[in-house]
Amino acid sequence: MTKIYTAIGLMSGTSVDGIDASIIQSDGEDKLKVLNNDFTAYDKKTISEIKDLKEKINSKKDIEANKNLILKIEKDITNLHANAVEKILKKTTTKIDLVGFHGQTIYHNFNEKISKQLGDGELLSKKINLDIIYNFRENDIRNGGQGAPLTPIYHKLLRKKLNIELPILFINIGGISNLTYISKNEKIISFDSGPGNCLVDEFLQLKSKNKIIYDKDGEIAMRGKCNDIILENYLNNNYFNLQPPKSLDVKDFSLSMIRGLSVDEAVSTLSEFTVRTIVDGLNFFKEKPKKIILMGGGRKNNYFFENISKKSKIKTIDINDLTYDGDFIESQAFAYLGIRSKLKKNISYPETTGVTKPCTGGLMIKIK
Repeated sequence: MTKIYTAIGLMSGTSVDGIDASIIQSDGEDKLKVLNNDFTAYDKKTISEIKDLKEKINSKKDIEANKNLILKIEKDITNLHANAVEKILKKTTTKIDLVGFHGQTIYHNFNEKISKQLGDGELLSKKINLDIIYNFRENDIRNGGQGAPLTPIYHKLLRKKLNIELPILFINIGGISNLTYISKNEKIISFDSGPGNCLVDEFLQLKSKNKIIYDKDGEIAMRGKCNDIILENYLNNNYFNLQPPKSLDVKDFSLSMIRGLSVDEAVSTLSEFTVRTIVDGLNFFKEKPKKIILMGGGRKNNYFFENISKKSKIKTIDINDLTYDGDFIESQAFAYLGIRSKLKKNISYPETTGVTKPCTGGLMIKIK
């Protein structure tokens, strides 16, 4: 009988709002039981520090130039992750075998072959006295991949658990939108389709001086009217013609084109940009998916949900309706990837990251 591991997964996404934590049990293959999920919000100071740091980093050289600041913020972030672990541990009495620690992405550029996450595995291990697996992306990049996306293998497991007919499309709408398509013969194609919430969030936070953090339920987008000329200018980016696999950073797009628009018009245009890039992404698949399953914070945005469904003409479902909490799929995924990493199983593939051959990833810090 295969051993079942209990793992905590930690994920802090591109929206920089806090830490998602999940506890799952799995054999690293087909078995899965989700025990707990929990969210720990970053305070305003932490959010501001991370965002200011990200603004300073536009190339590999900037990482070196800001080394001391990075180390300081990395220590703070790691301590916050330790607190998140202690918080979720109060929800369970089950012994934890390991922690899959993603960290906070501060820079990702697939042309430069770099993906930088803040998170000190050794410090976290000392703080919580558990084995840590972190730095999941480095081995993929070393083997010719882009280091992202890494969650498709978990989406494949969810498809199996939910017994959904193939082909199927999972869409995670976080800061960036990511598509995972599973074909009839269970082959995966995965890539970042375009922005998710990042541009709308950034615009509203700037305009409101952080009084409005996001477009709740897509209400502002629904009120406004899309500016088709500006939308077409956004869509004219060569990235959208590139064949997958391909990946993005939130800094790959700017708000410069929407200067002069009213708030409602700007939010509607940026929201339509997210929708169009997702729906246009379907053109990379030979066969239309039977269903679209939405995950991530953006699934709660009615503008996204209704327009993806309408424009794709494909039945679209919130993963919450299938008994999985769509806010925690990525933290669950990193618990699962942690188990696979411990077992030396592959976590990235040529069809998902562009790596030359399937490979494992992650560094393990064992408790002394």
